[in-house]
Amino acid sequence: MSDLEIEVLDLKELVLSNNSFGPSDVTSIRNAITENYGHFGELRDAVGEMEADTMLSPAGKTKMGVCQFLLGRFRDSLETLQSADGSAMALFYQARCQFELRHYDEAIATYEAAQKSGYNEDECKIRTAESHRYAGRIEQSLAILDDIFGPAEQTPEYMYQRAATVAAVGGRLEEAMTLYERAINTDPNHAGALFGLALENDRLGNDEESLALYERAAKAFPTGIGALINLGLIYEDRDQYDRAQSCYKRILDCYPEHPQASLYIKDASATGNQLYDEEAQRRNDKLAQILNMPVNNFELSVRSRNCLQKMGIDTIGDLTRTTEAELLSSKNFGETSLFEIREMLTSKGLSLGQFAHEKKSNDPPIDTSHMSPDEQALLERPISDLNLSVRARKCMARLQLNTIGELIRKTGDDMLECKNFGVTSLNEVREKLADLGLKMRGD
Repeated sequence: MSDLEIEVLDLKELVLSNNSFGPSDVTSIRNAITENYGHFGELRDAVGEMEADTMLSPAGKTKMGVCQFLLGRFRDSLETLQSADGSAMALFYQARCQFELRHYDEAIATYEAAQKSGYNEDECKIRTAESHRYAGRIEQSLAILDDIFGPAEQTPEYMYQRAATVAAVGGRLEEAMTLYERAINTDPNHAGALFGLALENDRLGNDEESLALYERAAKAFPTGIGALINLGLIYEDRDQYDRAQSCYKRILDCYPEHPQASLYIKDASATGNQLYDEEAQRRNDKLAQILNMPVNNFELSVRSRNCLQKMGIDTIGDLTRTTEAELLSSKNFGETSLFEIREMLTSKGLSLGQFAHEKKSNDPPIDTSHMSPDEQALLERPISDLNLSVRARKCMARLQLNTIGELIRKTGDDMLECKNFGVTSLNEVREKLADLGLKMRGD
């Protein structure tokens, strides 16, 4: 029997055995898949066997829920864990699911419950800080991290979370990069720290360094979607379309309905003259139809309907590009309306803020008074006329920029905020615009 076969059998035995199941077992599963991604299929098969077991014990449901979480099936995991044994581990992973589903305040409350039930106090605090950061409460997140002392400060997760929080404060890039590097030195496979450091190097134009870091982040499990997307785009820039497709395929393994991965794998397949998964295209087309559905097609209260109308939210897609915080900032929009909107989106497999990164900003209008008719006509030309690289073109799509006029309303800083858009891409855009006698706002 080969070593690989032994590893596969050990992984299935770990998941399906009746032995106790704790954080160390989760680490073992993650390490096994990091070393050999083929084990992902073994984990998926093992979960399928547990789901078919109608006599699964409450403790068994906790194990199944945690494994569903590792597979990226957050809604299924949350439902399973809520009917499990109520242990500290079940509560902790309920909170992890709520975080992944962008229910940050619910996650914070559940982390507190997990801590009271005996889950590691520092780990619960670190994850609570992460939830505050994603909810936009940066100072609150930093205050929690400042209040953690002792051995926890030397863990890679703490250093990663602190680095990401410091980076979000602004003006502390050097400190953030040092913390990312310390986290990686402690755990060379820490996906979050590898991605964070890769992203900062990407923005600084350190292409080779960022590529190496993205590749390391992509090998870790669970792998962040951002790392796989960015790495795929870099491979496309280098005409390595088979590698790009592998990145997008890994995302679709966990998230079959992921719109960006579905779109990008089609693009990489077409450009690289590879076979494309038509089923993925059908899923993507179905998602597009749902996102274009008017909110008026659904039974909402008068208050909710009026608030959405005032905010200019007309379609389901508009809702997925709007965060809970933005909705609650609207006058007369309360928790009852928020719950109603959540339920409607959940029925469609969507959530508030899911595509918030795609929202267009309210850029100021362009002053065309000094432009000749020919120059004004340039503004109506499609961005495709600039013949941008794949990476820059993907950024235009993410920002929903269709014309040159929409592009020059952006500043350089606006563009650098777009994921995987670095200094190299910005210089490319500026050069293409300069050829036409145009500049971005602020240049």
